[in-house]
Amino acid sequence: MELHRSPSSQLTSYQQLALGREVLWQEAQALLLLSERMPKAFCQAVEVLLSCDGSVIVTGIGKAGLIGQKIAATLASTGTPAHFLHPAEAIHGDLGRISPRDVALVLSFSGETEEVVRLLPVLQEFRIPVVAITGRKQSTLSQQATVTVDLGHLQEACPLGLAPSTSTTAMLALGDAAALVVSRSKGFSIEDFYRYHPGGSLGRRLMRVEEVMRPAAECRIAEDSHTVREVLAAVRRAGRRTGAIMLIDHEGALSGIFTDSDLARLVEDRRDERLDRPICEVMTRHPKAVRCGVRLSEALELLAGRKLSELPVIDDAGRPCGLIDITDVVGLAPQSAPSQNAASQSTHKTQRAA
Repeated sequence: MELHRSPSSQLTSYQQLALGREVLWQEAQALLLLSERMPKAFCQAVEVLLSCDGSVIVTGIGKAGLIGQKIAATLASTGTPAHFLHPAEAIHGDLGRISPRDVALVLSFSGETEEVVRLLPVLQEFRIPVVAITGRKQSTLSQQATVTVDLGHLQEACPLGLAPSTSTTAMLALGDAAALVVSRSKGFSIEDFYRYHPGGSLGRRLMRVEEVMRPAAECRIAEDSHTVREVLAAVRRAGRRTGAIMLIDHEGALSGIFTDSDLARLVEDRRDERLDRPICEVMTRHPKAVRCGVRLSEALELLAGRKLSELPVIDDAGRPCGLIDITDVVGLAPQSAPSQNAASQSTHKTQRAA
């Protein structure tokens, strides 16, 4: 059915902003009050979730079901196996997703939703604990649950007072709180998070440098006692080369770096005689480097902050094991990262200043 608005029902921009702010304020106030009177049952619910040897089965219908899907995703990505079960689909074959080792997390603000109530006896047959999040402590759901986390009386932010808004916001926030407290209690680490979330921008932030660096076999590496000319002739590499040569001492440790910009500077300054002098005399000594195992985000910050084009990666003994070239990670760099040309022009100066 198409809704027809009369001219008198249209809101001005000022009224739209005012109403939008009012909705946000009401939902924010509800969360603030919920945090101040957090029910003690929250701790009981956390303990039930922690004791789960199987999966957390999250269920709900309508808007509560949509919130449940997000809570299930949060649980799963923070170390607690979980999946969403639609209550109507459950009694049409999807009950096979439930095992006796599971825990059910049931969402219904009224606690009387027909599809949810019909599912409760089945969950009891499976003899699995039921954690309920509801707004009515005396509801059917609350009475049959193992633990009930009561949201209390909430006024919907909808101008008509009908559309789930404040109630679903509170459900989502409480579900997130439970998932993250459980995760923290389990000692869930950054490494664990990356294991479950290797893709996207979050995954890239948690990558290790060795996952994107050019390995030593593909880099130009030479002893710092050789002349510039000898080094240039000896370290040729097929394919796309890096813009820097990593120099090592007699023990194989990184001692310096020599870039294409350094070579251009020698030629521009007409210091051709330096080409036949040891490269250690013109290299940048003790260049900035990162160790294997460092997160890529840290390396990117160093590249951007120091305006570097290349960043050596070394092992615990200081030996080069790879190189991060800005052309390989330009899409992963922070927004404040310099362009390739700008970084290339300032590499030599920055490494020496550091």
